[in-house]
Amino acid sequence: MKLFLDTASAKEIRTMWELGILDGVTTNPSLVAKEGRRFDDVLREICAIGVPSVSAEVVATETDGMVAEGRRLRAIHPSIYVKVPMTPAGLRATKILAGEGTRVNVTLVFSANQALLAAKVGAAYVSPFIGRLDDQSEVGIDLIRDIVTIYRNYRFSTEVLVASVRHPVHVLEAAQIGADIATMPYAVMEKLVQHPLTEIGLARFLKDWEKVPKG
Repeated sequence: MKLFLDTASAKEIRTMWELGILDGVTTNPSLVAKEGRRFDDVLREICAIGVPSVSAEVVATETDGMVAEGRRLRAIHPSIYVKVPMTPAGLRATKILAGEGTRVNVTLVFSANQALLAAKVGAAYVSPFIGRLDDQSEVGIDLIRDIVTIYRNYRFSTEVLVASVRHPVHVLEAAQIGADIATMPYAVMEKLVQHPLTEIGLARFLKDWEKVPKG
């Protein structure tokens, strides 16, 4: 499973990229706004790090506007994937952009039927939001299971990008089901590396090493 960072912070991206575990980045208008800089400048800095997949979201709500924004975004860097919302206008825009060779990430997906439609119009990624479903007393990971099953049944090439990941268990469950990608905040990715027994074990080894005669 590929691991993406859900951020617009170049510092966070560089840290995980240097660890060798990062496969991509997802951004959205809220994350970019936190950086306090021009959208295009933020995207260029992220792409310059070398990450092969960077999702950048359109803000238009009508098809023509989405298509125009998508074309402009894809021209910034070859690593750019264009994020389009799961709406009728978004589906039309996805079909047009995908037909031109643009890789589209259909976002704000909350049902398996929506994911099916996104795949049918040529989306490269579909982004179901499991944390937000959990917030509504639904079991978000069940949606991932349904989408993975449907895509396998019909051999869709669209990749399942699990979004709104709140904790490491979400990542584990997504991997067990066979999702293609999980995108998460920096704090969650940090926790994937950590375990208290690892820290305790390392401290014990180092303490014992101090007892070994040197020289």
